[in-house]
Amino acid sequence: MRKYRKCRLCPWDCGVDRASGELGKCAASSQLVVNDYMPHFGEEACLVGDGGSGAIFFSHCTLRCRFCQTCDMSWRGEGSHIDAGRLAEIFLWLQAEGCHNLNWITPTHFLPHIILALKTARSRGLTLPVIYNTSAFEKVKTLRALRGLVDIYLPDFKFWKAETAAVLCGTSAYPEVAREAVREMHRQVGELLLDEAGRAVRGVLVRHLILPAHLDESREILNWLATEVSDRTYVNLMGHYRPCHEAAEIQGLGRTLTAHEYHTVWRWAQEAGLHRLDTTHRRMYPLLWSN
Repeated sequence: MRKYRKCRLCPWDCGVDRASGELGKCAASSQLVVNDYMPHFGEEACLVGDGGSGAIFFSHCTLRCRFCQTCDMSWRGEGSHIDAGRLAEIFLWLQAEGCHNLNWITPTHFLPHIILALKTARSRGLTLPVIYNTSAFEKVKTLRALRGLVDIYLPDFKFWKAETAAVLCGTSAYPEVAREAVREMHRQVGELLLDEAGRAVRGVLVRHLILPAHLDESREILNWLATEVSDRTYVNLMGHYRPCHEAAEIQGLGRTLTAHEYHTVWRWAQEAGLHRLDTTHRRMYPLLWSN
């Protein structure tokens, strides 16, 4: 596909010819790779409902987070090569299985295939809303091209400090890129809208994985969301961090959270004025935390 020939889909702006086998930062060629797909019941309750979220896990990733919990898929690109026609069939199968939405997980580097598959599936009866599940490392230009195609943006805003991002995901540009991306997402779809059954139908749901020894950055992110985006931003404060991949090599990240750390960040969110805080997994987190 033409957009792979001088790829500028993500903020790296690599400009490589993926169609000829050149690899950029994401390490993906122009061949679509899917690691897995399923009705997923582990997401936020407002995305799962009673039929599950129709998750499609795309292999590779535009970031290199050193604590990645899915490094086999994201770093090493493990998965199956398929084409856009097969992807359209997967979309329709997830709808037939009763899923409430299509959940595109790390899709950016395969967008030409994904958009073609979406158009094909919609011509064949697909009606599910689309979730764009992302690290928030997105180009505004790319997001604008998705206007009208994406119903729910699901960014994980990871770091506030450029120096932290440089060490933990490979680019000091991450915080500013993420801020601009979240602003654009909110401009397009607004605050998260739920239907009468409590299921998300449109809007932005921001995730934030709380990292041990980085609570000050959590506070900055939450204050920014409340003051610069909206105090009605729906936020999932994720407390499930555990040392994965290279995390044990990084000072402060070789352990899980503590209960005190998690509840401190939760209190800061409330103090910032954020009152739409997801509670789906709160009861599970204490099973993971350090004493």
